[in-house]
Amino acid sequence: MSNNENIKITFPDGSVKEFTKGVTSLEIATSISKGLAEDVLVAEVNGKLVDLVKPLTGDATVKFYKFGDDEGRKVYWHTTSHIMAQAVEELFPGAKFGVGPPIENGFYYDVDSEHKFSDEDLKKIEDKMLEIAARNLKTVREEIKREEAINYFKTKRPDPYKVEILEDIAKDEDVVSLYHQGGFTDLCRGPHMPSTSKLKNVKILSVSGSYWRGDSDRQQLQRIYGISFPKKKELDDYLNFLEEAKKRDHRKLGAELELFMISPNVGGGLPIWLPNGAILRQELEAFLKNEQVRRGYQVVNTPHIGKIDMYKTSGHYPYYKDSQYPPIDFTDETGKTEQYLLKPMNCPHHFQIFNHKPHSYKELPIKLAEFGTVYRFEQSGELNGLLRVRGFTQDDSHIFCRQDQLLDEICDVIDLTQYVSRSLGLSDIQARLSFRDPENKDKYGGTDELWERAQKDVTEAAERMKLQCTIGIGEATFYGPKIDFIVKDALNRKWQLGTVQVDYVQPVNFDMNYIGSDGAKHRPVVIHRAPFGSLERFVAVLIEHYAGNFPLWIAPVQAAVIPITDNQLEYAKEINDKLKEHKFRTAFDDRSEKVGYKIRDWEMKKVPYMVVLGDKEKQNNNITVRAHKKGDLGVFELDDFIKSIVEERDSKKNKS
Repeated sequence: MSNNENIKITFPDGSVKEFTKGVTSLEIATSISKGLAEDVLVAEVNGKLVDLVKPLTGDATVKFYKFGDDEGRKVYWHTTSHIMAQAVEELFPGAKFGVGPPIENGFYYDVDSEHKFSDEDLKKIEDKMLEIAARNLKTVREEIKREEAINYFKTKRPDPYKVEILEDIAKDEDVVSLYHQGGFTDLCRGPHMPSTSKLKNVKILSVSGSYWRGDSDRQQLQRIYGISFPKKKELDDYLNFLEEAKKRDHRKLGAELELFMISPNVGGGLPIWLPNGAILRQELEAFLKNEQVRRGYQVVNTPHIGKIDMYKTSGHYPYYKDSQYPPIDFTDETGKTEQYLLKPMNCPHHFQIFNHKPHSYKELPIKLAEFGTVYRFEQSGELNGLLRVRGFTQDDSHIFCRQDQLLDEICDVIDLTQYVSRSLGLSDIQARLSFRDPENKDKYGGTDELWERAQKDVTEAAERMKLQCTIGIGEATFYGPKIDFIVKDALNRKWQLGTVQVDYVQPVNFDMNYIGSDGAKHRPVVIHRAPFGSLERFVAVLIEHYAGNFPLWIAPVQAAVIPITDNQLEYAKEINDKLKEHKFRTAFDDRSEKVGYKIRDWEMKKVPYMVVLGDKEKQNNNITVRAHKKGDLGVFELDDFIKSIVEERDSKKNKS
């Protein structure tokens, strides 16, 4: 410091300025420009996000975040959730509050109220929020002892949920923070916007049920969702996006296009593939299987259940215990009782295959691949079409390799995963390196040395393949770090799909080995890999990405052959047969309906091509072709049309 009253502030560009001790980040922003002061929502001081009005008492590095930044957006939505809670409290006295975090798109708050919120109530809450924003209430942070906070929420502002958070979740904290805005107070770590006036445009979207702390045996709350933006155009654009997303909802399109169904007689979260969906699924499987054969994979098949001891050895049983179906007790004719488990993962089964005979170093890598169905008992409130199910198929593979082969094999899996996504029109791909949480090592198997080596392996592979990566601490599996692939769909939504994991732990658990060139036993390294991830989830993403307008090569029905009248039936059958000879999936429409009706019907079913045949086409021995979403393409010679669509199908051209 130049003197006792000044502090040095360093900015991201490396420049340094002096300010009076006690200056706030907001005052610093104001000194730079009025526009920055109006737009800034939160500051990062010495690497930590803090309220803009917090006084700075020493030299510091300072960075500002606006709504366009992830950090700024989260603070904007977090503060909006507090404003929503205040609005609920003013409109419906006696309401109690669970948690109200920002989420990927907007925010929610869990509310305990005797009043059942209706759509009309949501509009009232919205209006009240804008009224509170107009009051320009300052958000004031207060740090107090945890015991004082408990007493506060027991006496001055009774709320059993805040008390439970303080007594349980925050039990190791000596000091906690409260945020006050007008007559409303909430327990919160912050940071928050300096005033409610920053809220300009808000929409309360929906309300749903939610159990306190995710426990179905606890109180059911009402979860109110909302979204907010500084500019009205941003809100309008988002609401238009939601309307488009509704049109693309895979559950809606799955029913309309007859792709899949979920029957209450079978059970929630257990999808049944209808003929059209089965074709889509089979095309995806065939595509990956062919590519795997080219890359040296061997196909295996394993049972849907296994002895529970195998999953205990792998660690899957204790790790996934809360989301597994109960063990199956079986007593044989001798009176011996054994326990079996619906398999939660394919890995232990593949380990049995590797261990069933000795291996030489010359055989490695060994690549075992399977489209294997696994089972998890998800809570009913979390089920969501094909996105969240209880029985799903993984395009699973396990590569058993030597240490000197590991990096090349990881890179080949990365290449395969990118190839699969790009072939299906999902070309905007990012990656997350998912590492273990060093503060919670008990959650993971293996030694520090093995983890450090594995995390180094995935990092080196990501660098070699020039992946755009973020780091996810605590996102690793219990047996190893992984690279998760995140793709953007046509609406710029992010989906985590494929994954590759490096595993030094399970080879020890299952005593895997091979004979090296020195004649001694050595441990292989295992790579777990799934380019699709869950096939069900992948199909759901594809449905929404394409809005059901699938590229020709995976479309369940690729062409509809439509005779205008019965006079063209024989000619239409000849055309249909020739298309089938070239392995096209066709629908022959000989219904006694007007041609306009038939065309509209197949357009609604999103079939890529319609071949329309009248007397003129029959006489001239040609065809008229219509394309989905494009309309009439004109008259074609059949051979020319077939040649063009064979090229389109076999080249796997995509449209988004």
